[in-house]
Amino acid sequence: MADRIRSFLNEGAVTYAYILLYIALSSGQIFFNKWVLSSKEINFPYPLGLTLLHMVFSSVLCFVLTKVFKVMRVEEGMTLEIYTNSVIPIGATFAMTLWLGNTAYLYISVAFAQMLKAIMPVAVFVLGVAAGLEMMNCRMLFIMSVISFGVLVASYGEININWIGVVYQMGGVVGEALRLIFMEILVKRKGLKLNPVSVMYYVSPCSALCLFIPWIFLEKPRMEAHGTWNFQPVVLLLNSLCTFALNLSVFLVISHTSALTIRVAGVVKDWVVVLMSALLFADTKLTIINLFGYAIAIAGVAAYNNHKLKKEASKGSSNESQHPESIRLTELSTSNS
Repeated sequence: MADRIRSFLNEGAVTYAYILLYIALSSGQIFFNKWVLSSKEINFPYPLGLTLLHMVFSSVLCFVLTKVFKVMRVEEGMTLEIYTNSVIPIGATFAMTLWLGNTAYLYISVAFAQMLKAIMPVAVFVLGVAAGLEMMNCRMLFIMSVISFGVLVASYGEININWIGVVYQMGGVVGEALRLIFMEILVKRKGLKLNPVSVMYYVSPCSALCLFIPWIFLEKPRMEAHGTWNFQPVVLLLNSLCTFALNLSVFLVISHTSALTIRVAGVVKDWVVVLMSALLFADTKLTIINLFGYAIAIAGVAAYNNHKLKKEASKGSSNESQHPESIRLTELSTSNS
Protein backbone atom coordinates (compact mmCIF):
# COMPACT_ATOMS: atom_id res chain seq x y z
CA MET A 1 0.00 0.00 0.00
CA ALA A 2 2.79 2.40 0.91
CA ASP A 3 4.56 1.58 -2.37
CA ARG A 4 1.39 2.35 -4.32
CA ILE A 5 1.00 5.70 -2.57
CA ARG A 6 4.64 6.59 -3.27
CA SER A 7 4.24 5.56 -6.91
CA PHE A 8 1.08 7.67 -7.24
CA LEU A 9 2.76 10.68 -5.63
CA ASN A 10 5.83 10.30 -7.83
CA GLU A 11 3.67 10.08 -10.96
CA GLY A 12 1.71 13.15 -9.88
CA ALA A 13 4.92 15.06 -9.17
CA VAL A 14 6.24 14.25 -12.65
CA THR A 15 2.96 15.36 -14.26
CA TYR A 16 2.96 18.68 -12.37
CA ALA A 17 6.63 19.14 -13.26
CA TYR A 18 5.81 18.81 -16.97
CA ILE A 19 2.91 21.27 -16.64
CA LEU A 20 5.06 23.81 -14.80
CA LEU A 21 7.80 23.33 -17.41
CA TYR A 22 5.30 24.06 -20.20
CA ILE A 23 3.95 27.17 -18.43
CA ALA A 24 7.48 28.44 -17.69
CA LEU A 25 8.80 27.83 -21.21
CA SER A 26 5.70 29.19 -22.94
CA SER A 27 5.64 32.37 -20.84
CA GLY A 28 9.41 32.73 -20.97
CA GLN A 29 9.52 32.39 -24.75
CA ILE A 30 6.98 35.21 -25.15
CA PHE A 31 9.01 37.48 -22.85
CA PHE A 32 12.26 36.43 -24.56
CA ASN A 33 10.90 37.29 -28.02
CA LYS A 34 9.58 40.62 -26.80
CA TRP A 35 12.97 41.48 -25.27
CA VAL A 36 14.93 40.50 -28.38
CA LEU A 37 12.63 42.42 -30.72
CA SER A 38 12.22 45.62 -28.70
CA SER A 39 15.32 45.84 -26.53
CA LYS A 40 17.76 48.65 -27.33
CA GLU A 41 20.61 46.50 -26.06
CA ILE A 42 19.95 43.76 -28.62
CA ASN A 43 18.75 46.10 -31.40
CA PHE A 44 17.10 43.39 -33.53
CA PRO A 45 13.62 44.66 -34.56
CA TYR A 46 13.22 42.01 -37.24
CA PRO A 47 10.35 39.63 -36.37
CA LEU A 48 10.50 37.90 -39.75
CA GLY A 49 14.21 37.20 -39.36
CA LEU A 50 13.81 35.97 -35.79
CA THR A 51 10.94 33.65 -36.67
CA LEU A 52 12.86 32.36 -39.70
CA LEU A 53 15.81 31.50 -37.45
CA HIS A 54 13.46 29.59 -35.12
CA MET A 55 12.09 27.49 -37.98
CA VAL A 56 15.50 26.77 -39.51
CA PHE A 57 16.86 25.75 -36.10
CA SER A 58 13.83 23.54 -35.45
CA SER A 59 14.13 21.90 -38.90
CA VAL A 60 17.81 21.07 -38.44
CA LEU A 61 17.40 19.82 -34.88
CA CYS A 62 14.36 17.66 -35.79
CA PHE A 63 16.34 16.06 -38.62
CA VAL A 64 19.32 15.38 -36.35
CA LEU A 65 17.19 13.89 -33.55
CA THR A 66 15.01 11.72 -35.81
CA LYS A 67 17.33 10.68 -38.64
CA VAL A 68 20.87 10.92 -37.25
CA PHE A 69 20.61 9.98 -33.57
CA LYS A 70 17.14 8.40 -33.96
CA VAL A 71 16.08 9.26 -30.41
CA MET A 72 12.62 10.26 -31.69
CA ARG A 73 10.34 8.62 -34.21
CA VAL A 74 8.59 10.20 -37.18
CA GLU A 75 5.16 8.76 -37.96
CA GLU A 76 4.80 6.97 -41.30
CA GLY A 77 2.05 7.52 -43.86
CA MET A 78 3.00 10.90 -45.30
CA THR A 79 2.39 11.10 -49.06
CA LEU A 80 3.08 13.82 -51.63
CA GLU A 81 -0.66 14.48 -51.93
CA ILE A 82 -1.14 14.89 -48.16
CA TYR A 83 1.98 17.06 -47.91
CA THR A 84 0.80 19.31 -50.75
CA ASN A 85 -2.84 19.58 -49.68
CA SER A 86 -2.41 19.69 -45.89
CA VAL A 87 1.15 20.16 -44.62
CA ILE A 88 1.98 23.10 -46.90
CA PRO A 89 -1.17 25.06 -45.86
CA ILE A 90 -0.41 24.24 -42.20
CA GLY A 91 3.20 25.39 -42.60
CA ALA A 92 2.16 28.58 -44.41
CA THR A 93 -0.46 29.53 -41.81
CA PHE A 94 1.93 28.65 -38.97
CA ALA A 95 4.54 30.95 -40.50
CA MET A 96 1.89 33.66 -40.85
CA THR A 97 0.86 33.26 -37.20
CA LEU A 98 4.39 33.53 -35.82
CA TRP A 99 5.42 36.36 -38.14
CA LEU A 100 2.41 38.59 -37.45
CA GLY A 101 2.25 37.69 -33.75
CA ASN A 102 5.91 38.56 -33.19
CA THR A 103 5.57 41.76 -35.24
CA ALA A 104 2.75 42.89 -32.95
CA TYR A 105 5.25 43.04 -30.06
CA LEU A 106 6.91 46.00 -31.76
CA TYR A 107 3.71 48.06 -31.36
CA ILE A 108 1.70 46.78 -28.39
CA SER A 109 2.46 45.39 -24.93
CA VAL A 110 2.72 41.67 -24.23
CA ALA A 111 -0.29 41.85 -21.88
CA PHE A 112 -2.53 43.51 -24.46
CA ALA A 113 -1.39 41.07 -27.18
CA GLN A 114 -2.32 38.20 -24.87
CA MET A 115 -5.75 39.72 -24.23
CA LEU A 116 -6.39 40.00 -27.96
CA LYS A 117 -5.43 36.31 -28.36
CA ALA A 118 -8.47 35.43 -26.24
CA ILE A 119 -10.57 36.04 -29.37
CA MET A 120 -9.03 32.87 -30.87
CA PRO A 121 -12.02 30.54 -30.20
CA VAL A 122 -14.29 32.96 -32.07
CA ALA A 123 -12.05 32.90 -35.14
CA VAL A 124 -11.69 29.11 -34.97
CA PHE A 125 -15.46 28.62 -34.61
CA VAL A 126 -16.40 30.99 -37.45
CA LEU A 127 -13.89 29.40 -39.82
CA GLY A 128 -14.96 25.94 -38.61
CA VAL A 129 -18.57 26.72 -39.51
CA ALA A 130 -17.46 27.96 -42.93
CA ALA A 131 -15.44 24.74 -43.46
CA GLY A 132 -18.30 22.52 -42.32
CA LEU A 133 -16.47 21.32 -39.20
CA GLU A 134 -18.71 23.14 -36.69
CA MET A 135 -22.45 23.69 -36.36
CA MET A 136 -23.93 27.04 -35.38
CA ASN A 137 -26.24 26.91 -32.36
CA CYS A 138 -27.55 29.27 -29.69
CA ARG A 139 -25.16 28.03 -27.00
CA MET A 140 -22.07 28.59 -29.13
CA LEU A 141 -23.37 31.94 -30.33
CA PHE A 142 -23.73 33.06 -26.71
CA ILE A 143 -20.22 31.83 -25.81
CA MET A 144 -18.71 33.62 -28.82
CA SER A 145 -20.58 36.81 -27.85
CA VAL A 146 -19.20 36.64 -24.27
CA ILE A 147 -15.62 36.22 -25.52
CA SER A 148 -15.97 39.04 -28.04
CA PHE A 149 -17.50 41.36 -25.43
CA GLY A 150 -14.67 40.61 -23.00
CA VAL A 151 -12.01 41.37 -25.59
CA LEU A 152 -13.78 44.62 -26.53
CA VAL A 153 -13.89 45.70 -22.88
CA ALA A 154 -10.20 44.82 -22.43
CA SER A 155 -9.35 46.83 -25.56
CA TYR A 156 -11.40 49.79 -24.32
CA GLY A 157 -9.38 49.76 -21.11
CA GLU A 158 -6.03 49.81 -22.93
CA ILE A 159 -4.24 53.11 -22.27
CA ASN A 160 -1.65 53.07 -25.06
CA ILE A 161 -3.53 51.34 -27.85
CA ASN A 162 -1.74 51.11 -31.21
CA TRP A 163 -4.00 50.04 -34.07
CA ILE A 164 -1.12 48.84 -36.22
CA GLY A 165 -0.19 46.39 -33.49
CA VAL A 166 -3.85 45.36 -33.12
CA VAL A 167 -4.07 44.61 -36.86
CA TYR A 168 -0.89 42.52 -36.74
CA GLN A 169 -2.09 40.59 -33.68
CA MET A 170 -5.53 39.93 -35.16
CA GLY A 171 -3.85 38.79 -38.37
CA GLY A 172 -1.85 36.33 -36.28
CA VAL A 173 -5.08 35.13 -34.65
CA VAL A 174 -6.67 34.51 -38.06
CA GLY A 175 -3.54 32.67 -39.20
CA GLU A 176 -3.60 30.42 -36.13
CA ALA A 177 -7.32 29.74 -36.57
CA LEU A 178 -6.70 28.73 -40.19
CA ARG A 179 -3.86 26.47 -39.08
CA LEU A 180 -6.06 24.72 -36.52
CA ILE A 181 -8.75 24.20 -39.18
CA PHE A 182 -6.19 22.63 -41.53
CA MET A 183 -4.97 20.44 -38.65
CA GLU A 184 -8.55 19.32 -38.04
CA ILE A 185 -8.95 18.46 -41.71
CA LEU A 186 -5.60 16.59 -41.69
CA VAL A 187 -6.64 14.41 -38.74
CA LYS A 188 -10.34 13.90 -39.52
CA ARG A 189 -10.60 13.88 -43.29
CA LYS A 190 -7.16 12.65 -44.34
CA GLY A 191 -7.00 10.13 -41.50
CA LEU A 192 -3.31 10.79 -40.78
CA LYS A 193 -2.23 10.52 -37.15
CA LEU A 194 0.86 12.59 -36.34
CA ASN A 195 2.49 13.18 -32.98
CA PRO A 196 3.89 16.67 -32.23
CA VAL A 197 7.47 15.67 -33.13
CA SER A 198 6.31 14.46 -36.55
CA VAL A 199 4.41 17.69 -37.08
CA MET A 200 7.55 19.70 -36.26
CA TYR A 201 9.59 17.51 -38.63
CA TYR A 202 7.24 18.06 -41.57
CA VAL A 203 5.97 21.58 -40.90
CA SER A 204 9.12 23.45 -39.79
CA PRO A 205 10.95 23.32 -43.17
CA CYS A 206 7.79 24.41 -44.98
CA SER A 207 7.30 27.31 -42.55
CA ALA A 208 10.97 28.30 -42.94
CA LEU A 209 10.56 28.49 -46.72
CA CYS A 210 7.33 30.51 -46.39
CA LEU A 211 9.17 32.97 -44.10
CA PHE A 212 12.34 33.13 -46.21
CA ILE A 213 10.57 34.51 -49.29
CA PRO A 214 9.02 37.61 -47.62
CA TRP A 215 12.19 38.08 -45.52
CA ILE A 216 14.23 38.59 -48.71
CA PHE A 217 11.99 41.45 -49.82
CA LEU A 218 10.83 42.99 -46.54
CA GLU A 219 13.60 42.70 -43.94
CA LYS A 220 16.84 41.74 -45.69
CA PRO A 221 17.21 45.20 -47.37
CA ARG A 222 16.53 46.94 -44.03
CA MET A 223 19.09 44.78 -42.24
CA GLU A 224 21.71 45.50 -44.90
CA ALA A 225 20.95 49.24 -44.85
CA HIS A 226 21.24 49.30 -41.08
CA GLY A 227 24.76 47.93 -41.31
CA THR A 228 26.10 46.26 -38.19
CA TRP A 229 23.63 45.16 -35.54
CA ASN A 230 24.45 44.04 -32.06
CA PHE A 231 23.11 40.50 -31.79
CA GLN A 232 25.24 38.04 -29.87
CA PRO A 233 25.30 34.44 -31.18
CA VAL A 234 24.68 33.17 -27.64
CA VAL A 235 21.39 35.09 -27.43
CA LEU A 236 20.37 33.79 -30.86
CA LEU A 237 21.15 30.19 -29.90
CA LEU A 238 19.34 30.41 -26.56
CA ASN A 239 16.27 31.99 -28.12
CA SER A 240 16.03 29.30 -30.81
CA LEU A 241 16.74 26.56 -28.27
CA CYS A 242 13.95 27.84 -26.01
CA THR A 243 11.52 27.64 -28.94
CA PHE A 244 12.46 24.03 -29.62
CA ALA A 245 12.32 23.17 -25.89
CA LEU A 246 8.83 24.67 -25.78
CA ASN A 247 7.70 22.35 -28.57
CA LEU A 248 9.16 19.37 -26.72
CA SER A 249 7.41 20.42 -23.50
CA VAL A 250 4.13 20.43 -25.44
CA PHE A 251 4.89 16.84 -26.45
CA LEU A 252 5.57 15.86 -22.82
CA VAL A 253 2.42 17.55 -21.49
CA ILE A 254 0.24 15.93 -24.16
CA SER A 255 1.73 12.52 -23.40
CA HIS A 256 1.28 12.68 -19.61
CA THR A 257 -1.94 14.65 -18.97
CA SER A 258 -5.58 14.84 -19.98
CA ALA A 259 -7.16 17.28 -22.40
CA LEU A 260 -8.77 19.17 -19.49
CA THR A 261 -5.43 19.59 -17.73
CA ILE A 262 -3.85 20.94 -20.90
CA ARG A 263 -6.55 23.56 -21.37
CA VAL A 264 -6.41 24.64 -17.73
CA ALA A 265 -2.63 24.96 -18.00
CA GLY A 266 -3.11 27.17 -21.05
CA VAL A 267 -5.44 29.50 -19.15
CA VAL A 268 -3.00 29.68 -16.21
CA LYS A 269 -0.18 30.48 -18.63
CA ASP A 270 -2.22 33.32 -20.17
CA TRP A 271 -2.76 34.94 -16.76
CA VAL A 272 0.91 34.47 -15.84
CA VAL A 273 1.95 36.28 -19.03
CA VAL A 274 -0.50 39.15 -18.50
CA LEU A 275 0.44 39.78 -14.87
CA MET A 276 4.20 39.21 -15.15
CA SER A 277 4.51 41.44 -18.23
CA ALA A 278 3.35 44.37 -16.08
CA LEU A 279 6.38 43.78 -13.87
CA LEU A 280 8.92 43.12 -16.63
CA PHE A 281 8.11 45.68 -19.34
CA ALA A 282 7.71 49.43 -19.05
CA ASP A 283 5.17 49.61 -21.91
CA THR A 284 2.66 47.46 -19.97
CA LYS A 285 0.14 49.46 -17.95
CA LEU A 286 -2.75 47.31 -16.73
CA THR A 287 -6.05 48.92 -15.74
CA ILE A 288 -9.09 47.58 -13.89
CA ILE A 289 -11.06 47.69 -17.16
CA ASN A 290 -8.28 45.67 -18.87
CA LEU A 291 -8.41 42.93 -16.26
CA PHE A 292 -12.21 42.94 -16.00
CA GLY A 293 -12.62 42.55 -19.77
CA TYR A 294 -9.95 39.85 -19.91
CA ALA A 295 -11.63 37.94 -17.06
CA ILE A 296 -14.92 37.98 -19.03
CA ALA A 297 -13.13 36.74 -22.15
CA ILE A 298 -11.36 33.96 -20.21
CA ALA A 299 -14.70 32.89 -18.72
CA GLY A 300 -16.02 32.56 -22.27
CA VAL A 301 -12.91 30.61 -23.29
CA ALA A 302 -13.43 28.26 -20.34
CA ALA A 303 -17.03 27.68 -21.42
CA TYR A 304 -15.85 27.02 -24.98
CA ASN A 305 -13.23 24.53 -23.76
CA ASN A 306 -15.83 22.76 -21.62
CA HIS A 307 -18.19 22.53 -24.60
CA LYS A 308 -15.43 21.11 -26.83
CA LEU A 309 -14.40 18.55 -24.22
CA LYS A 310 -17.98 17.32 -23.81
CA LYS A 311 -18.32 17.13 -27.59
CA GLU A 312 -15.13 15.09 -27.89
CA ALA A 313 -16.17 12.82 -25.01
CA SER A 314 -19.54 12.13 -26.68
CA LYS A 315 -17.76 10.78 -29.75
CA GLY A 316 -16.27 8.03 -27.61
CA SER A 317 -12.95 7.52 -25.91
CA SER A 318 -11.75 4.62 -28.04
CA ASN A 319 -9.97 6.78 -30.65
CA GLU A 320 -8.30 8.88 -27.96
CA SER A 321 -6.99 5.81 -26.15
CA GLN A 322 -5.45 4.54 -29.37
CA HIS A 323 -3.93 7.86 -30.46
CA PRO A 324 -3.77 10.22 -27.45
CA GLU A 325 -1.02 12.42 -28.88
CA SER A 326 -2.71 12.77 -32.27
CA ILE A 327 -6.21 13.49 -31.00
CA ARG A 328 -5.03 16.20 -28.61
CA LEU A 329 -2.47 17.64 -30.99
CA THR A 330 -4.42 20.78 -31.88
CA GLU A 331 -5.14 21.77 -28.29
CA LEU A 332 -1.77 23.20 -27.35
CA SER A 333 -0.25 24.50 -30.51
CA THR A 334 -0.26 28.27 -30.19
CA SER A 335 2.56 28.92 -27.82
CA ASN A 336 5.47 29.82 -30.05
CA SER A 337 4.73 33.44 -30.68
